[in-house]
Amino acid sequence: MKGTLGNMMQQVQKMQEDMQKAQAEMAEKEVTGSAGGDIVTVVMNGHQQVKKIAIDHDLIDGDNDMLEDLLVAAFNDALNKVSEMQQQNMGNLTEGLNLPAGFKLPF
Repeated sequence: MKGTLGNMMQQVQKMQEDMQKAQAEMAEKEVTGSAGGDIVTVVMNGHQQVKKIAIDHDLIDGDNDMLEDLLVAAFNDALNKVSEMQQQNMGNLTEGLNLPAGFKLPF
């Protein structure tokens, strides 16, 4: 039993180290959300920090309501992409742990 517990603790410690590394890598990765056929694009990193917003003003033509709607859609698109990237990244870390379905980390 002692050996099994020791192995489990080593796995948990390695997983924590891998999670910290993955979180650092996520900060470096970027996604681009867009709306209106790329009239508005939002670049966001893995920590959901906005890095850039681009607006094709020629296609907006002074329509502020449309611009606001496109900004919301582009932000939401970027947030969804960050969430997918995070799930994929964290899923790779827990592959070999044989966790029960629905088990969420961190505890």
